[in-house]
Amino acid sequence: MALKDNILIFSKRQIDDAGNILANPSSTQLQRDQALEALGNFRSCHAYPINTFQATLRKKLNKTGIEYLVSQRLKRTPSIILKLERFQNMRLSQMQDIGGIRAILPTMNDVNTIVTLYRKAGLQHEIKNEKDYIQNPKDSGYRCFHIVYKYKNSINPNYDNLMVELQIRTRLQHAWATAVETMGTFIDHSLKSSQGPMEWLDFFSLVGNAFAYIENTPNLLRYSHYTRDEVFEKVRKDANYLQVINQLEAFSNVIANIETDKRQGSLHLVVLDVKNKEVRIKTYSRTAIEEASADYLKEETSITDSNKRQVVLVSSNSLDSLRKAYPSYFLDTQEFIRTLKEIITI
Repeated sequence: MALKDNILIFSKRQIDDAGNILANPSSTQLQRDQALEALGNFRSCHAYPINTFQATLRKKLNKTGIEYLVSQRLKRTPSIILKLERFQNMRLSQMQDIGGIRAILPTMNDVNTIVTLYRKAGLQHEIKNEKDYIQNPKDSGYRCFHIVYKYKNSINPNYDNLMVELQIRTRLQHAWATAVETMGTFIDHSLKSSQGPMEWLDFFSLVGNAFAYIENTPNLLRYSHYTRDEVFEKVRKDANYLQVINQLEAFSNVIANIETDKRQGSLHLVVLDVKNKEVRIKTYSRTAIEEASADYLKEETSITDSNKRQVVLVSSNSLDSLRKAYPSYFLDTQEFIRTLKEIITI
């Protein structure tokens, strides 16, 4: 990783001011452009910490023999701005999930094993907080284990105090999250942020609860008066009413073209362009993070109301792993559909 490409050139005060500008709808275009420059630099600096974290994570997972999928990403600008708007007291410099790493594991036993391993790891990084959204799921139905670290590196302190979020989840929990994001793309609402039509928010919350029965994890309080069979029956009714399976299967056929530049590298800029029915993937080497981050911000700022695209900069060892780790960018909800069909036919 070329350190010269990733040095933070803005102060914490400037970064926080940039966040305030981006969260303020009355900001001028000039103010927003300057704020986006600060955000872009701040975001790209997270590439080094998350890269070192994911290398450590893979080593630990390899020692356990657990089958896994690991990916990392830099948080999308629209998601950052939406979070700043939702939480008005939040400072951009203290946002904990700009740099994110995800481990997707087969079972809850595997998740528990890795969570325990990290709790006992004795890393030099400071644990900022833990959120167990599996034992205490969100009302939306979201389930995942989060550990936020404040990065510390005695050899290279340039990135000290940046936050890195580690997410550990099962394949089924990942399938649920993918379906939420995919449906949100097509109805043009951020369902993952609990924004959008109540019928869809309620449906995914309900399905999350059904999946919890499958994995023997805690239910939401709002469904505590239902039996397992009653939850499954309600899933059947609501899925039929909303035509969920038909819609998701149709979405998977939308993408007519996946365009790659055939370059070697592990950084991938993924652009989902539903209007033009294509996914475009541009690949960079790890040392080209400055170029990749600049292209990332350029793609994001070119999005308009008439041509809404989804863009993300992620790291993955192969395009196959990329597709498995970020199936929502390929409108791939096969795992969710398969499990939903099993519930419906029980």
